[in-house]
Amino acid sequence: MAGAERGRPRERPRGHREHHGGRPGAGLRLLLLLGGLAALAAAQVTSEDQEVPEHKPVELRCAAFRSSSGSARIEWKFQRGSSLTLIYYAGELTEPYRDRVQFSPTSIRFGSVTREDSGKYICEVVGDGSHIAKSEVNLIVQVPPGKPLAHVPSSATVGARAVLRCSEAQGSPPPTFRWYKDGTELPQDPKSSPAFRNSSYSLDPRTGELVFEPVGGWDTGDYHCEASNNVGSPQKSDVFRMEASEVNVGGIVAAVVLLLLFLGLAAFGVWFAHRRGYFSKKTECPPGVTLVPVGTEGTQRGWHIPKSRFSRSAGGKKVIYSQPSRRSESEFKQTSSFLV
Repeated sequence: MAGAERGRPRERPRGHREHHGGRPGAGLRLLLLLGGLAALAAAQVTSEDQEVPEHKPVELRCAAFRSSSGSARIEWKFQRGSSLTLIYYAGELTEPYRDRVQFSPTSIRFGSVTREDSGKYICEVVGDGSHIAKSEVNLIVQVPPGKPLAHVPSSATVGARAVLRCSEAQGSPPPTFRWYKDGTELPQDPKSSPAFRNSSYSLDPRTGELVFEPVGGWDTGDYHCEASNNVGSPQKSDVFRMEASEVNVGGIVAAVVLLLLFLGLAAFGVWFAHRRGYFSKKTECPPGVTLVPVGTEGTQRGWHIPKSRFSRSAGGKKVIYSQPSRRSESEFKQTSSFLV
């Protein structure tokens, strides 16, 4: 009985399938995943920071290179912002660096650096089997700050917002800023100092911006800023005075009243001149006739030409002497005529 069972082939459980050339099993998928992780691990990246004073030599180490790399391909690149420049490529230094840099498999060396050399230096080593190693050096060329420029409003309204700015573009690394009022440094928190407890402001040492919100009468004073980056000595800006003043409501009201009064007088003058006839058209005389007004100026409202005033002048021309009419324009009628 037992022997018969031994000789009988075992039945496979239902649902069991053999994998002969079909889709890969779980073991193969795991193997592929581990291979991808190994390839990612092969691309090693190291990074370090390095600072050096301007116009001094510096050596940048390629941490990605190993003595066992053999005939590995080495490349050096310089990145600053969005710009990328090749330093060492295809076994030789590129033109901008040929006279400034010395190359070795483990490093590159600058004889003298300037502030334009600040940036990221990337060393790539490609070994056998496309094994890639990469190292980065963030180089900071130290430059002392120059004289900062302070922007201080000459006047500010009490209760409004006032912004004071300090800027400096030369220092490397970028400097931090301090503000002074009447020779005393302003703390970042005004409530921490009895001298500035009444002030309400915010101060950002990285941007150099000092914001009063709102401005108080006690914020009047002489202001200057200072820039420092631990390279050289701190530099101070010029001193500027800011006056905090109240809004002059009385002065504004007086100015408005004077303006309205002036406009009223101007309108009255135009109306009066129109009533007196200063804007009426002048009467033209016929050819060969001269018209002479009689009476005081400013009282004429039209011309009346009677016959009794007709006479001959010495030059042969006829001259008419007339008197202004006292009748209104609506009642005006011609009473005489003249002969030529």
